[in-house]
Amino acid sequence: MVDEELNDAEAKMKKAILATQEEFAGIRSGRANPALLEKLKVEYYGTEMTLVQLAQISAPEPRLLVITPFDKGSIPAIEKAIITSDLGLTPSNDGSVIRVSIPPLTEERRKELVKLVHARAEEGRVAIRNIRRHTRETLEKAKKSGDLPEDEFKRAERKLQELTDNYIGEIDGMLARKEAELLEV
Repeated sequence: MVDEELNDAEAKMKKAILATQEEFAGIRSGRANPALLEKLKVEYYGTEMTLVQLAQISAPEPRLLVITPFDKGSIPAIEKAIITSDLGLTPSNDGSVIRVSIPPLTEERRKELVKLVHARAEEGRVAIRNIRRHTRETLEKAKKSGDLPEDEFKRAERKLQELTDNYIGEIDGMLARKEAELLEV
C-alpha cells in the first residue's frame, strides 16, 4: 500500500514537471522555438484547432519560424490567430508558407517574462507540494486505522519528502535555465 501511494505520488509529480515544462516552452525568449506557436488556437471552418493540427512549424534560423500549412486555404486563419494572440508577432506569407520573425526582446519585456516564469515555477512547486500533502494525508489515515505501523509511516514520510525535494529541485533547475535564456541578449 505504501509503495503504491509513493509510486502514484511520483507519477503525479512527473506530470506536474511536464506541465511546467510546457508552460516554460510557451513563454517567448529571444530565440525562435516552434513550441511558442504549437498550442495557438486557430479558427478553421468553424472549428477551433491547434496550429500543430493545421501546419508544420520549423525554426530554420535563430530568429525565424516557418509555418507550412497542410492546406493552403488555412493561411488567412493562421495569420489571424497569430496577429490576435498575445505573443506580439507579425506574420508574413508568400502564398505557400508563413514566416514569423521573432524580434529581439526589450529589457523591460525580458524582466516581465522573468516574473512570469517565476510565477509559473511557483505554480509547479505548489502542485508538487499539494501532491505531497494529499499523499501524506492518505498515509496518516492508514496509520490511524491501524493498517500502517508507525515505523513504516515514518519511512514513507521520509521517502515522500525526498521525492518532493527532488522534483522541486528539478523545477528550480528549469527556472534557472529559462531565466538565463530570457536574460541572454
